[in-house]
Amino acid sequence: MDVVVIETPQLGDRSYLVHDGAVALVIDPQRDIDRVEAAALEAGVRITHVAETHLHNDYVTGGLALAATHGAEYWVNASDVVAFARVPVRDGQVLRVGRLLVKVVATPGHTHTHLSYVVREDAHDGGPEAVFSGGSLLYGSVGRTDLVSPHDTAKLAHDQYSSVRRLVDSADPEAELYPTHGFGSFCSSGPASHQEASTIGEQSGSNHALTDPNEDHFVSELLANITAYPAYYAHMSPLNAAGVGPAVLDVPDSVDPEELDRRLTAGEWVVDLRHRVAFADSHLHGSVSFEYGKGDNFTSYLGWVIPWKQPLTLLGPVGEVKKAIRDLARIGIDSPDAAVGPQPGDWAPESPRASYPHGDWTALLKNREPEDVVLDVRRREEFGAAHVVGALNVPVYELPGRITELPDARIWVHCATGYRASVAASLLDRAGRDVVLINARFKDAAGAGIETEP
Repeated sequence: MDVVVIETPQLGDRSYLVHDGAVALVIDPQRDIDRVEAAALEAGVRITHVAETHLHNDYVTGGLALAATHGAEYWVNASDVVAFARVPVRDGQVLRVGRLLVKVVATPGHTHTHLSYVVREDAHDGGPEAVFSGGSLLYGSVGRTDLVSPHDTAKLAHDQYSSVRRLVDSADPEAELYPTHGFGSFCSSGPASHQEASTIGEQSGSNHALTDPNEDHFVSELLANITAYPAYYAHMSPLNAAGVGPAVLDVPDSVDPEELDRRLTAGEWVVDLRHRVAFADSHLHGSVSFEYGKGDNFTSYLGWVIPWKQPLTLLGPVGEVKKAIRDLARIGIDSPDAAVGPQPGDWAPESPRASYPHGDWTALLKNREPEDVVLDVRRREEFGAAHVVGALNVPVYELPGRITELPDARIWVHCATGYRASVAASLLDRAGRDVVLINARFKDAAGAGIETEP
């Protein structure tokens, strides 16, 4: 048995190609299935089976399209209500993929119908095992339980506590553990670790979901650690249940300057992918900044801030536009328009330009006036842990609907690293506010002489 890991760091997830040297099972594929197909081609194997651990809440699956393309069986929980043909699978089944045996284990918690898969070689000595746990048992933690319904969150947390124990009992301690979430995904909950690999036995001795002997205490801790998650999550499970076709990843023809100018004037969402400082120095009036490729934040925060299914136009060099189209397809934002080129003059030479100042914490210290406002656009739990004295907190994903609540004054905006602040600064600039981008790390504020608390 060989396991090929297919990383999607932009969403903090992993997919897996599991094979016996001839045929393969793909688990939790992302929508851009060409990466899975390339991995199968490199391994010299044929994709015969595709499996979902659950109806995903953080991305659109490529499972249906991959199975259809390769004539593969598509395994989805028999209890999931879906609008497409699949091979229904149930707890306790043992299924065959070439020389591999796959045991289906019900692990409700992340969702009501969540499944995990324990895979081993069909050998006389039992063979090595691998556990594919989806959003159940993660490295150091478990999948969050609040994505189905607020009314179900506590029950699912109790289910999660029981499920991970059942999963551990279903596999050898030496079995390698391969979760889908937990690598930066908002689908994880609690003190997830940053390790790259683990085993069932290792997690049994270190994962708080397995070491906490008190179920009620575990549940209360899990619920206390629930944080906000991207708004687009609300649309992922329904899309996955309905069935989604293959992604279209082609870069479209550039929008002509007159049409782009019309969209800007009309207030449509026009997204500049360039570096945040380049945007601050000069951009098309009315556009917003979502820097591409900086810390893998692009997909989650664009899908969180921009309202669902609004017309979207991307601006940037062709390479970045191409990658952004792929990333957005993973969360169901299909075929955005684009204007390709490295600078605003390439997109709309006659459209008006805008700019706003930027600087570090020293600039705030030296230039802030008494009436100025410091706006912290981090999440509430980040703000609660430490913040600039006197700062206001409006998380960036709430800002579009709350700009009118902010004082009529110059606004110095910051976050943890500068990325979310750059998005927020562009939103404020778009709304006609007087804004300064603090392009600096929050952890450097105190060292620069900025008073913070607690």
